[in-house]
Amino acid sequence: MKRQEQELRFGSIQSGLLASRMDRMNPTSCHIPDRKGRTLAEKSSYCFPRLARETNRLKEFLIMSALRKLILVTALTVGIVPGAYAFDGTPTPNKSIGPSDVSPTEALRAGARQYYSGDKTGALSSLQYAAENGQPMAAWKLGKMYATGDGVQEDDMKAFQYYTQVVREHGDDRPDAPDAPFVASAFVALGSYYLNGITEGVPRNVTRAKQIFTHAASYFGDPDAQYELGRIYQSSSNRLAVRWFNLAAIKGHIGAQARLGETLYTMGQSDSRKARGLMWMSIARIQADGEPAVAWIGDLHEQYFAHASEPVRRLASSMTDTWISTNRPDLMQATTAAQQTTQ
Repeated sequence: MKRQEQELRFGSIQSGLLASRMDRMNPTSCHIPDRKGRTLAEKSSYCFPRLARETNRLKEFLIMSALRKLILVTALTVGIVPGAYAFDGTPTPNKSIGPSDVSPTEALRAGARQYYSGDKTGALSSLQYAAENGQPMAAWKLGKMYATGDGVQEDDMKAFQYYTQVVREHGDDRPDAPDAPFVASAFVALGSYYLNGITEGVPRNVTRAKQIFTHAASYFGDPDAQYELGRIYQSSSNRLAVRWFNLAAIKGHIGAQARLGETLYTMGQSDSRKARGLMWMSIARIQADGEPAVAWIGDLHEQYFAHASEPVRRLASSMTDTWISTNRPDLMQATTAAQQTTQ
């Protein structure tokens, strides 16, 4: 889009220059007498020599414009800029990637195709070009690749730099923008790096992490950021922890559901409140079943279920069934199986 706007602007400027030239080639004195009684011969002797001069100037202008364009195209094709890799992953030492080759959006699409087809080396080159030219999704994907060692050598500092680029260039984008989920995810990744620190790179800074998570949680409504804020507040303010866990839990964040249940159960002074906490832990456990990344949820549920009284267990089971039937009817069979194993 930016390239198209520049082309349109250039076309408008060029048209304006040509119009100005034509006006100068046809002065008003050539077709509207400026004094009474001027003869045709007098007007011809004034206008035609001036017209010839302006025509020669226009020819010179067009010739020089064409020459400048030829020089620019030649510079790009002979490799004044250092060589790069083509989007198919092959070396192209004598040609650089330029505006005439591919747009950032096309490079992003090419990178996605290469990545999911298994050509992560080729995808890296395409995504780097797209990221350097303002595509937040490409920069986010590069950050994730370096953070997890996916197709590249794991490098937290490079991941940190790509996530920082996304936040710096798009942190104020509208929360309903198409790329907003990737921008919010970059905020969460940066917050996590500040929360834990990077050896010899980024010192641990919990205050900074909290600020970053708060922006992503409030402005973008990101459930991962809301969950991280709940974790930060869980050791100091149960009320704030419940607030952020609840926002993420109702969006389906399994970890937030489990931690919300834990916090509510701990705060509960009555069987109904404890049962509500156990309900959320049960909901999380059912959804996390068989997922190694959230195996801790099963352990958490087992711990609190073992300490709960029988009335609390029965009430929590009833509340869980009601929630599942309303929000996740596809999990009813799993709920029945889970209840049988715990009885």
